[in-house]
Amino acid sequence: MKTRTLGNLTVSAIGLGGMPLSIEGRPDRQRALRTVHAALDEGVTLIDTADAYHQHADEVGHNEELIAEALRTWDGDASSVLVATKGGHLRPGDGSWTLNGSPEYLRTAVKESARRLGVEQIGLYQFHRPDPNVPYEESVGVLRDLLDEGVIARAGISNANPEQIRQAQEILGGRLVSVQNQFSPSFRSSEPELELCAELGIAFLPWSPLGGISSAADLGSTSEAFATVADAHGVSPQQVALAWELAKAPVVIPIPGSSRPETIRDSVRAVDLELTADELALLG
Repeated sequence: MKTRTLGNLTVSAIGLGGMPLSIEGRPDRQRALRTVHAALDEGVTLIDTADAYHQHADEVGHNEELIAEALRTWDGDASSVLVATKGGHLRPGDGSWTLNGSPEYLRTAVKESARRLGVEQIGLYQFHRPDPNVPYEESVGVLRDLLDEGVIARAGISNANPEQIRQAQEILGGRLVSVQNQFSPSFRSSEPELELCAELGIAFLPWSPLGGISSAADLGSTSEAFATVADAHGVSPQQVALAWELAKAPVVIPIPGSSRPETIRDSVRAVDLELTADELALLG
């Protein structure tokens, strides 16, 4: 597996997004564990999760606990795997999403995430989404304090605009290592954030890099350009999408979600897919 840099750490060029394993339509637990194990077997060393990746109100942290179990039961060396989790975005259990970026909440959330993951220090903790009711500097300031205290090893932000990226970098004293924003063939409005991360040397982690849970399988039928390039290489349109994202900048680390071993195995093959300049121009 080819690698990329995330802060002071080298990780696989493609990670695994854990969300589909825990929300609506999720697979049974054994298939979910097999999916994580398949990713690890393929050389994936970055797994993205969040305390809000769950379905019902009484199972907060479902995905974190699932990832922890998968790492415990894997027969490889789990010490080389970076688990990135997030806090500040909540699901009450009725399918809706709410926000809480208060310092008090985030301090409680990070401790609970560490407990569920079974670690003393979280490898990468990301502020999930800005809360309009809490000054951004207060929310990110908690990450700074958690870094200083050693509660987390690395800090990132998610769903941020360029101004917030620069602000977070300043608050963290240059220690911002990742930005996780939505980006895919069908959702390109985070291009300015991607370009800024490339300029600053900050890892950019596209979430829903294949267009989202309900759209990923239809990528070939909704985008003629990606289907054309896929046919030319004899690969899936999903592989082409991930290879296209990797070609955007050396800081890009896509984190496709998967609920089956077969799909994550297909995704990781994108690291070996070389697209020509003409193909990249066609894809835009």
